[in-house]
Amino acid sequence: MPVYESIKNADNKIKISAKNKDSVIFGWDKTVSALADKVKSGARVIALDGWYGIDFEKIACAIAKQIGGEVALIPAQEFFLSREEIIAYNAPFVTEDPGFGKVNKNGVIEDIMNPAAIENAKKKLLGGVSIIYGMGACVKALAEVVDVKCYIDNTHQKVQWDMWTGKLATFGQADPTNDYSWKEYNYSDYYILKRQKDYMYEAMDFYIENYFEDDLVLVPRKAYDEIMSTLVKYPIHEVKIFSPGPWGAYRYEQMDYGVEGLANNAWNKIAGPELRILIDFGGERSISMPMLNAMQYGEELVGSLINKQYPGLFPLDIWLDDGWHPTPQPAERISMPMHIHPSSKYVEDHFDEPLGRYETYYIAEAYEGANTWMGFKDDADIEEWERLCEESQNIKPIENWKDFIANWNSKEGDLYLIPPGTMHGHGGNQMVLEMDTNPSINGTEYSFFEYDFARPSWDDEKKTMTGKPLKMHLEHGRNMEKTRRESWVKDNLLSTPLVVKWTPEYFVDRYKTHSVMPYHVERIHFEKKAEYSTEGKFMHMFTPTVATKVTVRSKSNPELSAECDKFSTLVIPASFGDYEIINECGGRVTCVIQRWKKG
Repeated sequence: MPVYESIKNADNKIKISAKNKDSVIFGWDKTVSALADKVKSGARVIALDGWYGIDFEKIACAIAKQIGGEVALIPAQEFFLSREEIIAYNAPFVTEDPGFGKVNKNGVIEDIMNPAAIENAKKKLLGGVSIIYGMGACVKALAEVVDVKCYIDNTHQKVQWDMWTGKLATFGQADPTNDYSWKEYNYSDYYILKRQKDYMYEAMDFYIENYFEDDLVLVPRKAYDEIMSTLVKYPIHEVKIFSPGPWGAYRYEQMDYGVEGLANNAWNKIAGPELRILIDFGGERSISMPMLNAMQYGEELVGSLINKQYPGLFPLDIWLDDGWHPTPQPAERISMPMHIHPSSKYVEDHFDEPLGRYETYYIAEAYEGANTWMGFKDDADIEEWERLCEESQNIKPIENWKDFIANWNSKEGDLYLIPPGTMHGHGGNQMVLEMDTNPSINGTEYSFFEYDFARPSWDDEKKTMTGKPLKMHLEHGRNMEKTRRESWVKDNLLSTPLVVKWTPEYFVDRYKTHSVMPYHVERIHFEKKAEYSTEGKFMHMFTPTVATKVTVRSKSNPELSAECDKFSTLVIPASFGDYEIINECGGRVTCVIQRWKKG
């Protein structure tokens, strides 16, 4: 699935000490020279460890050239088992399931390395100057003989793009891995890389940003630690991502996001674990890194309860589902696939994930014909629905599909609760603020598609809907279906708000919930200024839906603030405490907040 990014107003502007700010080195040549100078200061072994998708050899060769003389270049790919052995290691995590795998819960990078190869590399390090480069270049067995330990980072979107275009070289491979399965990355390699990164947070001397191919930023460990510990004191912006799709629409063209090349917008993700962040700490430019790096400070960010219950997990997601079309379109063109989501028990039993998918649709804008599909009709024959889906396999149209799925007219401010097992789909002609739980540390999606109208998918090269129809997940769908009927949906899942706080300046309302839903959806309404609090324990996913621009500012320390545009999300850390929201542009404001129920 192609991905487009928008960096408009995405900078996180923070203040760190002048000493640490000035210690950061910007630019390829300056970074290479600074690392080469470490040899002149007595260092003999430099390790360039990092994530997938980095051209480690190019960086290592540049440093060696700058050092001059004899420099031994040792590629870490030599330490790994063969590709065949790594495939066998990953087999239990890839599984036979065509759509999903199982999380490698305990694996580390040493599991797929040859200890003898590491010991042989140690012998090469005696006497001269050496650079070890590549994923796993600074494993624990080598750390004791490495003088300068560097970690070079990459973002989720860049790695995904390398996978889609066949450019990704994986563990032990010098060239792109032609037989690589995306499930290997999502269910095993990602976790192996993450555990090595977690180790390197403590071991590294330098963090290196290499988001742009010919640019490097060298961040000394002390500066990195201050940047990250300071970041989680502020409200955090993430870089939005946009993806076209078969039901994609066109409201984004009127929103001035600054996205080039996007032909329609189906999924617009505005907050979540797999996005990247830009950090402006007063240096020459902002640096880019994965949002999940902030989970080093999980207690401050997500709160102590979530951090303890789901260690390492960023548990909430925000999407903005575009639904505006300039002319009327049939439901089969503008509706999402009919699908359901799994419970926590289901993802734990089947995929070794910690948290199910608990979703809500908040209708941020409603256009002519706004509607949502949710629940089965009271008289629907669900066994017949399952038979028809099986027969269709999303290749043969189900002509009478509307006879099975209940449809609801939408208006702005409506909230649909969508607990696991509820058949549903955005019906089009509306802008949906989709709020979810995130089941996976790396943001793996868990939607079980049952029917997508046998329509072609999006071909982003041709910019036409001429791709193969989407694959369905019928077995998982049958397993999770709770056969929720229209009348039950009406009584239990069409939520309404109740005012929980009122003042002459602002008021807060909270939508009625269902017992299985782990988070609340609340709104703050005001004209000039309002106040709220994370209470030191609830991370707030904060999205203005009626506004132009607001500022969120700490009451105890006004320097800790961030501006937020309409239909953007700020991640307000649980530790943020009492804050005020200021309307910067006049008019009435509504801000939607997703936050955990328990703290």
